[in-house]
Amino acid sequence: MAATRLELNLMRLLSRCEALAAERRDPEEWRLEKYVAALEDMLRELKKQSSKPAPELLNEYSRKVDFLKGLLEAEKLSSSTEKALANQFLAPGRTPTTAKERTPATKTVHLQTKARCTGQMRSELLGTVGLVLLLLCWCFTPDEKQSAVELDAVLQHHQDMQEKLAEEMLSLARSLKNNTLAAQNVIKQDNQTLSHSLRMADQNFEKLKDESDRLEQHAKKSVNWLLWIMLIVVCFIFISMILFIRIFPKLR
Repeated sequence: MAATRLELNLMRLLSRCEALAAERRDPEEWRLEKYVAALEDMLRELKKQSSKPAPELLNEYSRKVDFLKGLLEAEKLSSSTEKALANQFLAPGRTPTTAKERTPATKTVHLQTKARCTGQMRSELLGTVGLVLLLLCWCFTPDEKQSAVELDAVLQHHQDMQEKLAEEMLSLARSLKNNTLAAQNVIKQDNQTLSHSLRMADQNFEKLKDESDRLEQHAKKSVNWLLWIMLIVVCFIFISMILFIRIFPKLR
C-alpha cells in the first residue's frame, strides 16, 4: 500500500527529530520538544485513518516517538545518575526511518546518550574527589606535615571508595539493562506467539468459510436434484393417467 501524505510528513518530521536528538543541544533548545509533540498528534491522526499503514509499521512509529519523548524527559532530570538509569529503560526503534540509514538513527542516539551520561557520571565523581582533596588541604596547616602519611591513606581510601561506588553504579546500570533486555525478549516472544495464534485463527476462519460455502453449494445441488426428480415423477404420473384414460374408456 502506498504511503499517504500524512505518513510521508510523519516520516520526514521523525527523521528531522532523530537528527536533532543526535546533536548536542543547548538547554534552552525548544524545537525538538515541539516537534515531538507534533509527531504525537500526527501519529494519532494516522491511526484514525481508514487507509492506515500495517500494524507493525504503526508500532514502529509509536516506538520511535515514545523513545524521543522519553529522551526529552530523561534530559530534564537533575543528576547524571538519574539520566543514566532513565536511558537504560528507553527502547529505540528496530528499523531505519529512511532508506539512507544503515542502522536505525534512534539506536545511534541511544548509544550516544548512554556514553554521554556515563562520561558525566565519571566527571562528577572525579570532581567530587578533587573537591575533597582541596578541602583537606585547606584543613591542614604547615605545622601538621607529620600527618602527611595518614592524609595520603585517607585520600587513597576515599578515592577507592569513589571508584567502588562508580563500579557499583555501573554494575547496577548493567543489571538494569540486562533485566530490561530480558523483559523485552519475553514480550517479543509473547507477541510472536500471539501473532502466530492470530494467523492460525485467520487460517481456520478462512477454511471454515470455504467449507461452509462448499456445504451450501452441495445443499443447493441436492435440492435441485430433488426438484428434478419430483418433476419427473409428476410428469410420469400425468402421462400414465392419460394413457390409462385412453386405454380404458369410460364405461357407459
